[in-house]
Amino acid sequence: MKKVYQFIVVALLLFTTQQSIIAQKKYEAPKLSNPNSWSLILVPDTQNYVKYQRNQGTLDLMTAWISENVDSLNIKMVLCTGDLVEQNDMIVPNGKNGNQTSRQQWMAVSRMFGRLDGQVPYVLAAGNHDYGYKGVEHRGSNYNTYFPAHKNQANYKLLSAAAKNAGGHPSLENAAFDFTAPNGRKFLFMTLEFAPRDTIVQWAKNVVDEDRYKDHTVAVLTHSYLNAKNQRIEKENYPVKDANYGEAVWKKLVEPSKNIQLVFSGHIGGADDFKAHVGFKVDKNKGGKKVSQMAFNAQAMGGGWQGNGGDGWLRILEFLPDNKTVKVHTFSPFFAASPATKHLAWSTESYNDFSFSLD
Repeated sequence: MKKVYQFIVVALLLFTTQQSIIAQKKYEAPKLSNPNSWSLILVPDTQNYVKYQRNQGTLDLMTAWISENVDSLNIKMVLCTGDLVEQNDMIVPNGKNGNQTSRQQWMAVSRMFGRLDGQVPYVLAAGNHDYGYKGVEHRGSNYNTYFPAHKNQANYKLLSAAAKNAGGHPSLENAAFDFTAPNGRKFLFMTLEFAPRDTIVQWAKNVVDEDRYKDHTVAVLTHSYLNAKNQRIEKENYPVKDANYGEAVWKKLVEPSKNIQLVFSGHIGGADDFKAHVGFKVDKNKGGKKVSQMAFNAQAMGGGWQGNGGDGWLRILEFLPDNKTVKVHTFSPFFAASPATKHLAWSTESYNDFSFSLD
């Protein structure tokens, strides 16, 4: 009995010490490591924020934080990995997987990104949940209704190409944005629909190969591309045909290129397991340039698929003035908002905090 008592005392002391260390850890707000850097903010899948009314405030907080830090972090671009809503075209929510109609979900995500309108460009991928009824039963989407090309004037100034969606209408589901960074490096940010059709892959290839973009660094944003094992996704069991997933997009578009150096995606996840939400790998394209491929999501953090939507996590990519180095940090404005949780606001594991370089 005495040994048991001693064990309990030791355990309590260790726990108290650990909690004290956590409590004493000094919180530091995000800042640039070099005042001449610029930032890109990567927002993960937003579907679990908007499907419940109670979760929408967290996404609102995230976009408000971006708006408040445009100047201090020199934010020049915002990307979202897709699955903007949980159900694209549902008029009766079942209450188990959300209590908001699709219209309410689309209105919410449009309103929350809308606080950035005219302030900073944002490019949003269309995910599988943004099509069909509940999940890409067909390629019809409400995307173009709530995110038309004219919505954000900061986007419109950069828009250089757009393809027709499955309904035959030009939209930002497949579009390219010509952007010159503060340090002079030229970028082309290109977004592709979920599992893009062959015609879209060919359209993207034609745009990337245009002579006017030969000196650009091309960044491709598409929803489903990389898994948590750092492998490109080869196949998924969705009913749509004429679909190109990660490996096919690599072989048909990214690898043959001479100027695609970045690929961003989301889609993946596992309940409250951050490592299951992320992936990163580097390969070379036919031009001999490194292609950094990143998957980032957080939708099941904070309680799983019916939890709080993702604990407010986003990524800050700092592009240093050497025109090569990119520092990646994973941060939660949600945790940072309260003194009681500020010590949780940074995810510093190696898969969430690292750097890579551009050629």
